[in-house]
This record gives sequence, structure tokens and C-alpha cells, in this order.
Amino acid sequence: MTDTTPRTPSESAATPAPDASGTLDEALERLHTFGPERDGWLSNHAPMAVEALVRHGQAPGVHRWLDHYRTKLEDMPDRFAEITPVNWEEALGDPRRIADWAAYFERETTDRPWRDVLAEWWPRLLPGIAGGATHPVIRVGHGVRTLLAGEESGPRVRELAHALGYWAARHQPLPPLTPLAPAPSAGDALAAVARVPDQSGGIRTRLDQLTGFPQWPDAPVSGAEEARERLAELVRAATHRYAAYGHGEPVMLVHAATAPNAVLRTLPALPPELWAPSVGAAWAASAAVTAAYSPAAPEALPAGYAASLTADEVFARAAAHGDDHTIKFTDTALDVGDATALAAALRSVELNPPAL
Repeated sequence: MTDTTPRTPSESAATPAPDASGTLDEALERLHTFGPERDGWLSNHAPMAVEALVRHGQAPGVHRWLDHYRTKLEDMPDRFAEITPVNWEEALGDPRRIADWAAYFERETTDRPWRDVLAEWWPRLLPGIAGGATHPVIRVGHGVRTLLAGEESGPRVRELAHALGYWAARHQPLPPLTPLAPAPSAGDALAAVARVPDQSGGIRTRLDQLTGFPQWPDAPVSGAEEARERLAELVRAATHRYAAYGHGEPVMLVHAATAPNAVLRTLPALPPELWAPSVGAAWAASAAVTAAYSPAAPEALPAGYAASLTADEVFARAAAHGDDHTIKFTDTALDVGDATALAAALRSVELNPPAL
């Protein structure tokens, strides 16, 4: 029988032990009274960041980090109208329904195993992977990783419900795209992505300008194992690219790597027949962010940059820095695990403003 267990981009990377302190569940319980956004559409990154902090041994500082982040949290918005298995399609992509969607998925994951709910909704949500600047799928990836790594506690299942609800509310398909010349590797494909002409607006304005992406992979994905390999390749390429191109938009460009990594993290909870279709969606998300925010030219790093640092030391710097995007990107870079990925993570620490 073929081994279809997905691995992170770095096969040799050590897997941190699951949280035994209870800190993650405590943090999630604190967070679930708040909505997934603030100021109209800016994302609440706290559930994702605290999961990464706990996973990498930073649990003692999580509540202090949340105390600082509290000013960026808003209460869950009011309910609008109940979502049901009959009327869900009319509510898909309606941000007014954020609280309705959270309640819907709370009911679904109470009545049925969370894996069944995820498998049913994954193909429905994938076409809108770029919605919410890819934050909803990233939140799903963190939530699934936690459930797969340890106890399926109430707060962890509820976190997945809120993540799926956020994705459903912000579901936004990309405009019709023309398939361009195929690229032999994920790195070549990202390098061939054309920048959008007008980079003066927000992400929704930029995504509306997309017209086509290079074809990648350059041949149909043949099965679950290949899907895992292609996703790992994409995550690695996008993480490496940040080292040279992250200066263009240090916050937004992290999503070119963290969004496909969220898909990769979710694969082991999905039926194998859903793995191959996930590759195309992950590529679309990564390419869209690259087109929207990449600068015109790279910046070379000094020789030996970050060479003396271990993975634990790089993550400790990200945790002390405190920026949510930096923490999540460094978490993905540690999944990749090689020297270029660690250099990219350190670059994100330097480029993004500190939060602590």
C-alpha cells in the first residue's frame, strides 16, 4: 500500500511535541468571543499565532502576547440570519454572515465528526481560497494541524468551526484566468508570474486585475502522493522567494508561502481524492499574492546571512519580535527547514515592525 501520509516540506524537520500545558485551549477560549476581523476586513491573526507559538515551545509567553494583541480584537458581530443545509449557497461569500457561519459550523462540528464536516466543505470552499487575503484557509490549516497533533478538545474543534465560518463568509473566487506557458518547477512558475499593473490599492483591487498565471504543475497531478510532493515544492519555493523579494511588501508576501502550507497541513485530514484538486487552488493563492505584491527586482542577502542560527533560535527571535505575520511565516519556514528558509524567516523579522 502506498504511504499517503503528508510530510512537511522538510522531511527531516523534527515535529514539536503537542501542548501539555493547556495554554492553547485557554488561549482559544479567550479568543472565541471575538470575531475574525476588525475595522471592516482586517484579519484577527491571534488564533493562528498562538497555535504557532505553543507548537514551538513559546507557551509561557502566549497570554502576555494576547494581552498586547487585545487592542486589535473586536467582538463577534451580530447574527444576521440562520444558515442551514438548504440556504447556505446564498450566504456563501457574504461577510455580513460571519457570525451566522460561525454558528453553523459550530452546530455541524457538534453533530458530526469534524473530519466529515471538513471533507464536505473543502471542495466547496477551495474556489474562494483567496478570499480574506487567504487568511481563512491559513486559519483552517493551523486549526487542523492542532487537531491532528493532539487531543480533539472542545476549544480546538470550535476553532476549526470558526475558521471554516470565516472562509465561507469571505469566500471570493478569483477572476477568470488564462493559462499561460507551463513552468517546470514551482520556483520557475513564481518567477514567471506577472505583477499586476496598478499596485496602489488594497488586495481586492489588485486581485481584480489578474488575467492569467503560468501553468503549474506543467502536467496533471496523478495522485495523492504527487499532490503532497507538489505542495511541498510550492511551499519551499515561496518561502525561499521571500528572502529576496519580501522587501516589496513584507506583510502581504508571507501569504504566498503560508497559504499553500495551510493546504499542505490539511491534507492528512482529507480523503486522498481531494488532495490533487487542492494543488491547483494552492497554486492560485500563492500566484495571486505574488502578482499583487512582488517588487520589480530582488535584493541580495549578505553572504552567510543567518548561517549561524538554529531553527529554534530563529523562531525565538520571531516570538520576541511579536508580529503575528512574522510568527506565522517563521512557523512555515521551520516546516521547510533548510538554510534559505531560515534566512527568509530572519528577513521577515527584520522587515516587519515589531509588536512587542
